Amino acid sequence: MAHVILGLLLIAPQTFYALIKGFESGVALFYSASSGSIKRALDSLLARGLIEVASAESGGRGRKVYRPTDAGREEFRTWMAAEPAGPDLETAALSRLYFLGLLEPAERPAVLHRVTARIEADLAVLTSLDEHLDTLDVPEGHRDLAAHQRAALDYGIAAHRFMLDWFRDHADRTAPPPHDRPKDPAAP
Repeated sequence: MAHVILGLLLIAPQTFYALIKGFESGVALFYSASSGSIKRALDSLLARGLIEVASAESGGRGRKVYRPTDAGREEFRTWMAAEPAGPDLETAALSRLYFLGLLEPAERPAVLHRVTARIEADLAVLTSLDEHLDTLDVPEGHRDLAAHQRAALDYGIAAHRFMLDWFRDHADRTAPPPHDRPKDPAAP
């Protein structure tokens, strides 16, 4: 969640309430968060020096506008460039996709490559499990349950295949023209 908040603050400095609205109106498509979890993440980002209070109103409400620090910008860039981690691949992939426009065009292909590599790895694990299940003899009393569990696995495999195809297509559509791409040092 901290990286999503950093991304939103890189788009524009915001108040706590504006961040909540940002989650509700866009980020909620792939990442849900309560106001309490957003507040805790803000407090943590402040304590770590990754964001700062840009301005604060005096008076009753004391609205604070938050913005990322240089360290916060670097933390965000490091996260974007890192291998997508965690059990929820779809959220990790879509979070990076949502904020990809904050990176320089030349940096984007590497992020998309890491996302597709993670999808490929997870798909390989699911496919291997599917193949292993083909070798098992399911007792008669568990066949109905196993059929539905297998359907859930089939769904997961299909979803990963779709995600992989979609991200590959997106990477192809958004790749910089060949003359704008960084030269591969291994190329002749």
